Amino acid sequence: MGRHNFKILKVWQDGINLVQENYKLTRNFPDFERFNLVSQMNRCAVSIPSNISEGSSKSKDRHFKKYLENSLGSAFEWETQLIVSYNEEYLDKNQFEELENKILQIQKMLGKFIDNLGD
Repeated sequence: MGRHNFKILKVWQDGINLVQENYKLTRNFPDFERFNLVSQMNRCAVSIPSNISEGSSKSKDRHFKKYLENSLGSAFEWETQLIVSYNEEYLDKNQFEELENKILQIQKMLGKFIDNLGD
């Protein structure tokens, strides 16, 4: 396998966009969440494209796959935190549905990418 150019991967680009949207969202959370939910959501969001880019440097598909799996794990974790945020009424239903659709799309892309790399 040749190394992947992560910047042209749609899943990486969508991950970067999610990071931007996440930061905009969490800026409006209550101050007491700064070191709790905000910090955790920011780390998870950044982890999604970061793991894709780090994994793209690996010379073997099986190594790249592990980083993509880590990215997928962060995507599921971020989705859970989005649900918590919605349940705490830190965002409205429209924001929630829009962001949930975006994270679900990223999860699907990552899953297909992982499956296509094989074992």
